[in-house]
Amino acid sequence: MKERVAIVGIGVTGFFSVSPSLSFKELTYTAAVKAYEDAGLHPKDIDSFITASEDFMEGYSIFDEYVPDQMGAVMRPVQTVTADFLQALGIGWMMINTGRFRIIAVESHSKASNVKTLDEVKAFALDPVYIRPLKENSDFLAGLEMNRFLTETGNTEEQCAHVVVKNKANALKNPHAAHAAKLTVDDVLSSNPISHPLKELDAAKAADGAVMVVLASEKEAKALCKKPIWICGISWFSGQGNPWSRTFAYADYAQLAAQKAYKMAGISNPIKDLDFAEISDEYSYKELQHLESIGVARKGEAGFLTQSGATLADGIFPVNISGGLIGVGNTFEAAAGIMVYDAVMQLRHEAGMRQIPNACRGLVQSWRGVPTATGAVAILSNE
Repeated sequence: MKERVAIVGIGVTGFFSVSPSLSFKELTYTAAVKAYEDAGLHPKDIDSFITASEDFMEGYSIFDEYVPDQMGAVMRPVQTVTADFLQALGIGWMMINTGRFRIIAVESHSKASNVKTLDEVKAFALDPVYIRPLKENSDFLAGLEMNRFLTETGNTEEQCAHVVVKNKANALKNPHAAHAAKLTVDDVLSSNPISHPLKELDAAKAADGAVMVVLASEKEAKALCKKPIWICGISWFSGQGNPWSRTFAYADYAQLAAQKAYKMAGISNPIKDLDFAEISDEYSYKELQHLESIGVARKGEAGFLTQSGATLADGIFPVNISGGLIGVGNTFEAAAGIMVYDAVMQLRHEAGMRQIPNACRGLVQSWRGVPTATGAVAILSNE
């Protein structure tokens, strides 16, 4: 690592199940204003801007032409990353480490409620030769993966239901959560089936919102911010593109990304060296699969840890205190953004009712969703 990079400002708008009175530009503008105020900066102080967006989710071709206005980036350098927020954050980290940039703004947003045929749009990402002709959507593939994961690891549907109960309950303390609820395991297990063994409450519902982060080099961060949050390690990987060639029981992209991020941050034992984790839980079983893949739990033990309460806010390793995507909402490219926001609040000790005592180092892990095998891991610290 050439130079330390810190988060010096962050802003969030939402998240909402629907937002008929707000355009995606208004959502992004509000998040940007909050981030710039948090950093004590004006857009003219930013060297370059990054947006994490995907044309087919936005409904526009070359979508980034609609980005600069609300970011204060008109006639300024804007980079588009067709990936999730955490990968865009990594691109910003690398840009600062080139020595050519001192301050970078990273944005991502969701206006999923505007997409009238969301399942069909998600299905359009499926393989056009082998999968899309089957006329199935992404939830169908998730059900297949969940079934294989449970069969091979010994984790259970009931333990997946505990993930849902935990995350929706955590979201009750999060003012930015769109899908908070108090549920029981029976509520989850008796919800409508989607694709065996996946049920309706096992899947995160879509949400609208926006996140903006301001990154700075070490010199700039120390001058701007009393509480810089350092990116100690960040990495992402893509696994096998063809779903039928993957090992459904394991997330190799998460394992590889975690190993690289751990090495960068000097982490040898994640449970001992980290205070909390924000884990991708687009489906309930993915939280368990990702915990095992990043080395927090051994194969087949993530469900037991969750059921025993070890991943609760007062457990030995708190997971998704924000409420995760199940509680906050799935914002697709912006999904990791709310996780980063919550991690920053934890490390600043400004998380309110969600605060973990003495939190000083946390992990954020993302997944791009079906049908991808792409994910990222970042280690954040206040030291």
